[in-house]
Amino acid sequence: MQAWQLQEAKARLSEVIQKAINEGPQDISLRGRPAAVVLSHADYAMLNRPKPSFTAFLRESPLHGVELELERDTTPTRLAGL
Repeated sequence: MQAWQLQEAKARLSEVIQKAINEGPQDISLRGRPAAVVLSHADYAMLNRPKPSFTAFLRESPLHGVELELERDTTPTRLAGL
């Protein structure tokens, strides 16, 4: 991510936007501290798309319906009374 001082970003706004579209997010700093990030509209839309519920995520998994053979280890972790 390229970093820009606010003054430079204001003076070269078209370039900042083109770089956000072609190269990814652009970091803007104010008085040496991070202040904002310029994103392309595509990146913004991807961040704001609705997220499926956890249940829906599991149902859409490529492993949905696969039977797992799980065995629990029944050995004691320590001997009682010692």
